[in-house]
Amino acid sequence: MSTKLEGKVAFITGASRGIGAAVARALSGEGVKLGLASRSGADLGLPESLGLVCDVRDRGQVEKAVAATALRFGCLDICIANAGVGSYHPLAEAPPEHIEEMIDVNLKGTIYTYRAAIPHLIASGAGDLVTIASEAGRRGLPGEAVYCASKFGQVGLTRALDHELREKNVRCTNVCPGGVATDFALAEGHGRTPDALPGMMSAEDVAEVVLFVLTRPRNQRILETAFRPMKESSWG
Repeated sequence: MSTKLEGKVAFITGASRGIGAAVARALSGEGVKLGLASRSGADLGLPESLGLVCDVRDRGQVEKAVAATALRFGCLDICIANAGVGSYHPLAEAPPEHIEEMIDVNLKGTIYTYRAAIPHLIASGAGDLVTIASEAGRRGLPGEAVYCASKFGQVGLTRALDHELREKNVRCTNVCPGGVATDFALAEGHGRTPDALPGMMSAEDVAEVVLFVLTRPRNQRILETAFRPMKESSWG
């Protein structure tokens, strides 16, 4: 049975695990052809998928990965910026190398990804650009100043691109989950142990939201989704 997304082509960063892998599996189940970019280059064993070794901090690698996806499948309809890193410390104690990595991966990596993908999405005539941001991109949180700054940057970037691209029939959406039970939730400085993961949302929960966004009728666009697990408090 055909789906609304069957035959579409998607490029996903940070696709080898966590939310990126869950989104890839969900899209594959809908008949989407996939360019899967990650540092490992895994194709996840999915049909119609192209594994691409790509560090989003390197603009040249991103451009080559996007071009390879469009060349392999003939077009690019969907671009999902998911690659991300986190490190959590009071700003004065944050290791400089962690600061640079978060800005380089989370923010600059997203900019590089969209800069390379946008011409293809416009050419598609019905493109979608989806940023896997965070609740940390909507409000400041203690001990997460740099992470929040990188995620606020992603959210602002995507909002601005909505203004630039709406009339070119490219929809731009921020997907902003709260706590998700992946390795990312246990990143340095959070002070969490694995027993904190039960009760968080799953990566598959986030993938369902991405599918909802992508399958809206083309006369609609969702600018932002924000959602949290029930056990998580309402900040701010």
